[in-house]
Amino acid sequence: MTQTTAPTLDRAEIDSITRTAHLLADAARVETLRLFRSPDLRPDNKLSDGFDPVTEADRASERAMRAILARERPQDAILGEEYGSQAGSSGLTWVLDPIDGTRAFMSGAPSWGVLIGVNDASGPIYGIIDQPYLDERFEGGFGLARVLGRGRDLPLAVRRDVPLAQATLMSTYPEVGSPEESRAFGKVAAQARLTRYGLDCYAYALLAAGQIDLVIEAGLQSYDVAGPIAVVRAAGGVVTDWTGGPAHEGGRIIAAASPELHAEALRLLGS
Repeated sequence: MTQTTAPTLDRAEIDSITRTAHLLADAARVETLRLFRSPDLRPDNKLSDGFDPVTEADRASERAMRAILARERPQDAILGEEYGSQAGSSGLTWVLDPIDGTRAFMSGAPSWGVLIGVNDASGPIYGIIDQPYLDERFEGGFGLARVLGRGRDLPLAVRRDVPLAQATLMSTYPEVGSPEESRAFGKVAAQARLTRYGLDCYAYALLAAGQIDLVIEAGLQSYDVAGPIAVVRAAGGVVTDWTGGPAHEGGRIIAAASPELHAEALRLLGS
């Protein structure tokens, strides 16, 4: 949901947003961990032709977050994967993906996450990537760039001075998107030192933590990217679409650890 004006946020408002975001992440942890690796998990399929899974954990996680927003921030708009959009009056939109990586979730792999983003008219200004099972919460925006969990509070920072020939590249699916998009991705992958697949939003967390250097994906929705964009940018990274433009509406996404690496990969994607 695109807002037409960007509100001016004072310290009290920023504190309210960050406090509420952590309440949302805490509530989503309860609902997701309740069913993660549980024999009671029964995925449904959203599609009649193909497979797009959704579980009660997805739905319960988003319901819990929306209930908190109704109490704490009723003036804000909401866009969520499972329950759609809700209008607001503040100029801010909470963009929620209650489980990013439902396929990983239903497989018992701890690479899924809960995504929470806050957008103003310009795009994401704050975000959280939360991995409940690993007790890792990656937070970025309003001067924050940190990972919380396991009794630690550590700074996030991308790694610099890594050319494409030495870079680690990640994407969720080997086919990336359409055949055309896959061919474009292949040009970058052919130049990277290492290419790995399958981590969904956790790849963006690893980029922000300085573990990998590039994430390139296609076919994403706004709720897939708002939180990760804020976290990666707060850690010093660059996130755009494949033309170098804004990425927060979804589609084709490239996230890079440095402007130089971003430019190098972008040239190959567009060639």
